[in-house]
Amino acid sequence: MKQFKTKKAALSVAVSLSNPSKMPSFSYGLPALEACPVGRKLAKVPGSTCGDCYACKGMYQFKNVKKSQRDRMSATQRADWVPAMVKLITGQKFFRWHDSGDLYSMEYLRKVLAVCAATPDTLHWIPTREKGLLARFIKSGGHIPENVTIRLSAAMVDEPAASLPGIPTSTVHHNRPAIGHECPAPTQAGECRDCRACWDKSIVNVSYNKH
Repeated sequence: MKQFKTKKAALSVAVSLSNPSKMPSFSYGLPALEACPVGRKLAKVPGSTCGDCYACKGMYQFKNVKKSQRDRMSATQRADWVPAMVKLITGQKFFRWHDSGDLYSMEYLRKVLAVCAATPDTLHWIPTREKGLLARFIKSGGHIPENVTIRLSAAMVDEPAASLPGIPTSTVHHNRPAIGHECPAPTQAGECRDCRACWDKSIVNVSYNKH
């Protein structure tokens, strides 16, 4: 694998990391809906968890943010994207993939997991609605590194998430009680603070309050 000597060189390939204000980590945001095969369908469904997508409003609509997302998505198709991301993530305790966007293809899923495998001292959280993609990956013998927590996200508000054996989930509650661990961010100024439940694969389900 190619190695980058400096983060500046790595950024010339990977473009940038996104920095969600509530998170204890950096992320890697891609264009909402464009990089969401399932999400762009759910966005048209009333009551879905993508029907009022936070990544389609607010600061995510700034021109510079949208340009960075498009540039990152283009970067993921480069042969040297994996080592560039390894250079940028190495040394970080936590990393959250996709504050915007999702695992948009099998090739991209394999690349993301290659980055995770090459950064074993970092705990990675990958939220996704791409159950079919993940199921095909697992059926084909694909390996999920031990430092990775992939969470299947529920399609509908106040409903359980679809399940795959051994894969934790997340849900969104609004008119019904939270399922499992309730995200404390709404009572903490919208921040994770000391909570790392999303990165903990032993927590079967994390439930987020609709916002």
